Amino acid sequence: MIIGYARVSTGDQSLDSQADALSAAGAGRIFADRISGSKRARTELDRMLDQLREGDVVTVTKYDRLARSLKDLLEIVAAIRAKGAGFRSLAEDIDTTTPAGRLTFHVFASISQFERERIAERTMEGLAAARKRGRVGGRPPALSLAQKAEVRRMRDEEQRAISEIARLFEVSERTVRRVEKRIQPSLQKP
Repeated sequence: MIIGYARVSTGDQSLDSQADALSAAGAGRIFADRISGSKRARTELDRMLDQLREGDVVTVTKYDRLARSLKDLLEIVAAIRAKGAGFRSLAEDIDTTTPAGRLTFHVFASISQFERERIAERTMEGLAAARKRGRVGGRPPALSLAQKAEVRRMRDEEQRAISEIARLFEVSERTVRRVEKRIQPSLQKP
């Protein structure tokens, strides 16, 4: 039996095009998750793997729908093979029920992993270059320097509770604790 697996990363994305392609490929049953591929614990993927029988072929529209890392992809395909089932990816024309398909699968998976690592490497290089030019990335601080000084004053002089200060400044209690911790590390309990 052809078993389809579809996945999108967020709830607002549609599974329709994947489901249509899998149905057209002859999938008798389709399992679908709405979760990042980097998450290994996926309800429908786990259900599908539990229900596989010998001779089934797990089919996806693209192999990155099954996993985002080479390690996870190889582990999932190994779990599929351990059940006596095969793996097929429509976009890459990979079918692990044949020796040539298994070779192609491993080559494509390695190239994909290499590409993701190069993207991450280029991103880090770009961030480092921006920092050298004085540009700092990331989220802006929740509190300005003046607000941080006021937080410290309220804690030291007025002995106000962290929860009260957090409410007044509309920040989390953790943010207030961080302001205290950074300025007065010697006063923190070990």
